[in-house]
Amino acid sequence: MATDTDVSRELLPLPAGANPPSASWGSRHAHDPTVVQDDDGTYFMFSTDAVANAQDIPAGVHIRTSTDLVEWTYAGTAFDGVPQPAAAWSGAQGLWAPDVVRWPGGGWHMYYSASTFGSNTSAIGLAVASSPAGPWEDRGLVVATRAGEHSQNAIDAAVTFDADGKPWLTYGSFFSGIYTLPLDAATGLALVEGDLGTVIARRPKSVEGAVEGAFVLYRPEDDAYVLFCSYDSLFSTYNIRVAVADCITGPYRDFLGNPMTDLESPPASVGTKVLGSYQFDGGTGWLAPGHNSVLTQEGPDGRAEHFAVHHVRFAADPSQHVVQLRRIFFTASGWPVVSPQPFAGAGREALPTSVPVAGTWQVLRFAPESPDLVPAVALSVECIDAGGAVSAGAPEQMRLRVAAPGSPDGAVELDAVVFDSWDWSRSRPALSFSGLDQHGVAWSGTRMSPYE
Repeated sequence: MATDTDVSRELLPLPAGANPPSASWGSRHAHDPTVVQDDDGTYFMFSTDAVANAQDIPAGVHIRTSTDLVEWTYAGTAFDGVPQPAAAWSGAQGLWAPDVVRWPGGGWHMYYSASTFGSNTSAIGLAVASSPAGPWEDRGLVVATRAGEHSQNAIDAAVTFDADGKPWLTYGSFFSGIYTLPLDAATGLALVEGDLGTVIARRPKSVEGAVEGAFVLYRPEDDAYVLFCSYDSLFSTYNIRVAVADCITGPYRDFLGNPMTDLESPPASVGTKVLGSYQFDGGTGWLAPGHNSVLTQEGPDGRAEHFAVHHVRFAADPSQHVVQLRRIFFTASGWPVVSPQPFAGAGREALPTSVPVAGTWQVLRFAPESPDLVPAVALSVECIDAGGAVSAGAPEQMRLRVAAPGSPDGAVELDAVVFDSWDWSRSRPALSFSGLDQHGVAWSGTRMSPYE
């Protein structure tokens, strides 16, 4: 990945009808992404068949590969077009939002969506392969919905293995919300044919039911399930919300205890917002981050590390989008928070020495009620805990105090995680934090002068 300035230059609008050379796409033109790692260490990204301002783009799930989660190479499509059962049901010309998972006992499963924009005549299909590189063999439809017959919308599949190792399919979108249902561990199809599942998240008609792109992460550390989903418009106001549950079928509740199926509260008040549109001083404005999956792998310390894999648009040209990965951390109270800086590679992010927390930071506050792009503000941050320094490469859970003019006490306290990152605006390793205040509002920041 290049610097912010370089990426912006590469993403100038293409001439009408142009077909860009796929070899130069990198992480551009990828929408609704998911990432997995093969046995040889190669990472595979799968995404929707969508490219802005271009014609004659092949359909059949776009694939990219990487060795470091930073530089990506386009590798073609998983299918030659839309598999026949999915095409016959939905009339789709392309495939959306694939989820790819390693299946117990060997091989890989892909769950892809077939639909047309604005319709819930949709289907989620299954394909299998011995490797993420394919070849992929279609196994037919898993869930199918039809306009006028069903309230659900069979798109945006994501698979989770529960505490007992049993597979579940989470899916859904506008219309009647997000659902989850058990899968047959042997076939990967619905455990009960025709089952449309249990609703776990929904939004009122006043906001057109705008929730989609769900992903459920099981955390054995807490024996809890974390729901990630995207609110609002994928074109301009997407933002990522989280909630947690003790059971995979819910109820999922946000930081304030609101159930994600609440239709009575103000729509923007439900779901803990952890990432929205923002801009750091001197950096690219990032618009409408959303539709995230989660990549989980073993970290350097042997414990699981998690990455939010999502697409995002350029505020200067919202027709252009790119994939970013961001580290996910968990606070001392068990809530997920997301890095304010896209992942740049572990070696590149590592600070050479311990850095004191106290100092001036560029700080973001993701107000849940606002869809606006958040400009970073220079604020003083200090550590409430003893010490106040972070060893290079070691994320630490901390209580932070952030100066907040206009707040009752002139400051807010955060349940936060402090970690190494890469400051894309200044092209250097940096110290960053993400955390939640007592009201469940997410704050993130990057220290302006990491070595002072």
